[in-house]
Amino acid sequence: MKRSDFHYELPGSLIAQHPLAERAASRLLVMDGAGALEDRMFAELPDLLDSEDLLVFNDTRVIPARLFARKASGGRVEILVERLLGGRDILAQARASKPLREGSVLSLAPDVEARVGRREGPFYRLSLWGPGNVMEILERIGHVPLPPYIGRRDEPLDRNRYQTVYAQRHGAVAAPTAGLHFDEALLERLRGRGIRTAFVTLHVGAGTFQPVREEDISRHRMHEEYMEVSRAVCEQVEAARRRGGRVIAVGTTVVRCLETAARSGTLAPFSGSTGIFITPGYAFACVDALVTNFHMPESTLLMLVCAFGGMDRVLRAYRHAVEEKYRFFSYGDAMFLHRRRP
Repeated sequence: MKRSDFHYELPGSLIAQHPLAERAASRLLVMDGAGALEDRMFAELPDLLDSEDLLVFNDTRVIPARLFARKASGGRVEILVERLLGGRDILAQARASKPLREGSVLSLAPDVEARVGRREGPFYRLSLWGPGNVMEILERIGHVPLPPYIGRRDEPLDRNRYQTVYAQRHGAVAAPTAGLHFDEALLERLRGRGIRTAFVTLHVGAGTFQPVREEDISRHRMHEEYMEVSRAVCEQVEAARRRGGRVIAVGTTVVRCLETAARSGTLAPFSGSTGIFITPGYAFACVDALVTNFHMPESTLLMLVCAFGGMDRVLRAYRHAVEEKYRFFSYGDAMFLHRRRP
C-alpha cells in the first residue's frame, strides 16, 4: 500500500488556527459502519450513545515542552522536549545552526541552564538545572508545543485550550486532540445518562507530527511512546462487553493503547512503550467506535482511521468535510465513526 493512497486535497483556510470559544461547539461528522454520513454538532454526542457503552479517554497532560536557549557563543537553540526521563534529565530535539556538543551548557533563563549529554538517535539527553524540579522549570519558562500547522506563537489561552479538562499525568508534547471537545458540562451530561468512562495513558511524542517518508508504508517505522492500560480498565472493558455495550475510543491514542494491550488476543494490563502502526487490513481486537479529529493527508493517524472505518469510506468522508468546510486538525472539528462493517 502506498503513502500517496492516503492523500486528499485540503485548502489551508480550513486548518483551524485557534480554538472555538466553547469546546463542545465543534461540528461532528458521524459515519456509521456502512459508511453513511450525517452532519451533527459535538454537543449532540450523548444522543448517539447508550447507557451500556464505555467511553475510554487518554488522561495524559501536555507539558510546556518548547524552550528557547542560547549557546555560550550566543547562538540560538530551540528545544522541544520529547520525554521526561526522571530526575533532572529530559530527552529532546534541538534545532540550532550546528549540532550541540556533549558537555556544553545552554542558557534558558538567567537562573536556568541545560547541560548537554549524549546523543540518542535524533534526540539529545539534557539535564535542566535551576530553582525547582524539572516540571516547575518547564511550567515557568516553557511554551505550549503547538503543532507545526498552527502558524502562530503560543498564546496564554493555549495553556488551557491545548489541554483536555481531564488531563492528569504529565508527559505529552502534543494533545490527544479528540478530547479537547469535552467540557465539564458535556461530561456531566454523559454521567447523567449512565455512560461509563475509563482512562488510559499514552504520552504523545513529537514524532506524531513526523511525516511518512517511505512511499511503501510497510517500510515505515513508528516512533515509540510510553503508555499504560491498568487492570481496572481491562475489567471495565470486559464489563461493557458483558452488558452488550460498545467500547468507544476517544482519540487514536486510545485505539493504540487498547490494541497494544490486546495484541495477545485478550486485553491485559500493559505498561511500557508502544510502536504499533495500524494500517488497512489490521484486525481490531478491542475498539468498536472512535471519536477523532480530522488528520493530515498521508499521516499515520489517517491510516489508522482508514483501517478502522474503511479506506474508501473515510476518504469520501474527508472529501465531504472539505466540501462542507469543516475545521481541520488539532483545534478543528471531529468525527464519530463505527468500525467498518463488511
